[in-house]
Order: sequence, then C-alpha cells, then structure tokens
Amino acid sequence: MNNISVFNVNLHYFSASDLPTIPLQEDEMVAVIPLNHPLASSTVVSLEELLKDPYILLDEGVIHEPLMIFKQYNFEPDTQYRVYDPYAIMSMVEHGLGISILPKLLLHKCPYNIVSKSISPSIIRTITLAYKDKRVLPIASRYFIDFIIERYREI
Repeated sequence: MNNISVFNVNLHYFSASDLPTIPLQEDEMVAVIPLNHPLASSTVVSLEELLKDPYILLDEGVIHEPLMIFKQYNFEPDTQYRVYDPYAIMSMVEHGLGISILPKLLLHKCPYNIVSKSISPSIIRTITLAYKDKRVLPIASRYFIDFIIERYREI
C-alpha cells in the first residue's frame, strides 16, 4: 500500500516531480452555501462575495486550493472553522454556520439542503494518480494502475 496512492493536486501549485504522475480528471471547486442565503439565486459567485460570511475550511493538509486563490487576489476569508470531513462541512453549511468551497465531485448526490455555485475566477484541481517506479511495484499495484489508466481512457 505504501507504493501507490491516489491524491488530489493542482499541478500549478504542487509538483510530485520525483514520482510518475498521470492526470485523470479535472474537478471544479464550487461555493457551498445555505439554501436561504442571498447568493443562492446567483448563477456565479465572486471570490469577493464569499468574504462576507464565516468561512469553513476543508483542511486537507498542506495544500488548500481555495486559500491559495484567495491569497493570489489579496483576499482573506473569515475562517471560523477548520474541518477535516467535507460531509461535516455540508451539514454545518446547511445549518447556517458559514459557507465553504468544496470539490464539485463531492457534491454528486448530495443529501444536504445546500446550494453549490460556480466561482469567478474558477478554481480547478486535477485528480492525479502518482506512484513510485512501476517496475518495482507489486503485481497487484501494476494491474491497478493499468486498470485506472484504461478506465479513464474510456471516459
């Protein structure tokens, strides 16, 4: 298991140069807001508009794509909570504790009463398969990599 991992990176900010990587899919980061929020009727939400509410940060470790984008535009969100579980964030947003920015893929079949909106400027992350030298990986890991590559080629 230590020889293979699937992780999310925006290659613009981070490069796993010592590992072979295969980009699999792009995923838009979207604003997540309560149903009754004034921005709920907007088609697109600006980063600046997101500064007006308490912000709930999805803490994924070292890389925080939304925070990097805020910083790039010299914005500072009012981060009230740092949460490791995106589903806890969705529940907090549903209960009006703040707003957040989450990966769109997480919101597929979302059971919470929340609204997601595209952000301007858009925040896109790349889901990438990274692994150590394929020649030294266990056979199961090599088959898994081949399966993933073939599966994504079909999409």
